[in-house]
Amino acid sequence: MSMVKMSPDVFSCSDDEGNLDIEIDMFGVKKENIKLKMVEEGFFVRAKREETGVEYVGTYAFCCAVVPEKAVAKYVDGKLYVKVPYRESTETVDVKIQ
Repeated sequence: MSMVKMSPDVFSCSDDEGNLDIEIDMFGVKKENIKLKMVEEGFFVRAKREETGVEYVGTYAFCCAVVPEKAVAKYVDGKLYVKVPYRESTETVDVKIQ
């Protein structure tokens, strides 16, 4: 059976402590079939769901550099949760919406 490649649903946002929180949906995947690689500028994820022939795969960029060595990931109920601190805190500017 040939694998069908799909991009997983990914949600990311900053928390109040200077971290980037990432949620990746990969339902039906076994934890041992997930590969997550991260660099300062982004990450790559691949997860095979052997019994259905589905392979979740994607490469994603960050808006700000992170510290990949401090990333923490856990897989619960079909979602991969990743928390990684930003390299440097950045100041934000409020933009007026017209």
